[in-house]
Amino acid sequence: MTALLIIDVQNDFFPPGALAIKDAEKILPNLNKIIRHPFEVIVATKDWHPLGHVSFASSHGKEVGEVIHLGGLEQVLWPIHCVQDSVGAQFSAGWDSHRVQKVIYKGTDKRMDSYSAFFDNGRSKATELHNFLQSKGIKKIFLGGLATEYCVKYSALDALNLNYQVYVIIDACKPVNSLPAAEEKHLNEILQAGGSLIEAKEVIKSLTLSYQK
Repeated sequence: MTALLIIDVQNDFFPPGALAIKDAEKILPNLNKIIRHPFEVIVATKDWHPLGHVSFASSHGKEVGEVIHLGGLEQVLWPIHCVQDSVGAQFSAGWDSHRVQKVIYKGTDKRMDSYSAFFDNGRSKATELHNFLQSKGIKKIFLGGLATEYCVKYSALDALNLNYQVYVIIDACKPVNSLPAAEEKHLNEILQAGGSLIEAKEVIKSLTLSYQK
């Protein structure tokens, strides 16, 4: 049983959003091609932050991009983004989000950031994703979205730790840091943890062959 997990394809991560990722719009054609193929389950996540969230630089009177330590964890400080019920938190209109069967909300605790779709950064609380996937008998996850080195990577690593087969769709992701060497470093972390990297055309081919059997 196979799931497609789509990470944070929300307005604030696309120009002119509050935390716009360079070339984020380029993932949308591949995402739309993939999502139209047969998956047993399609899940999407949303960053869903309350006002005054711990990840916002303004919550600490500091500059965007600064790094602080809170409760023993390193915290990158971001602009205010994906505030609950805001336009910026809505799914981008550029992809077929109506095909999503389940939405997982993360980063909802004002005191703790949450990159992973499965756990908060302190691993003190789990989202409902793992239980939901288990209830559907999911063993394999194809994963794409934003951003490669943060929410995509940590979701992939947690999925591997939970014993899923994980395939990151590299041309359906974009990083915050667009330097190729930086992106390669984070993708290698996924490979070293036992994950796989795959292109959208390969996903479509494998799903088509599986469906024809």
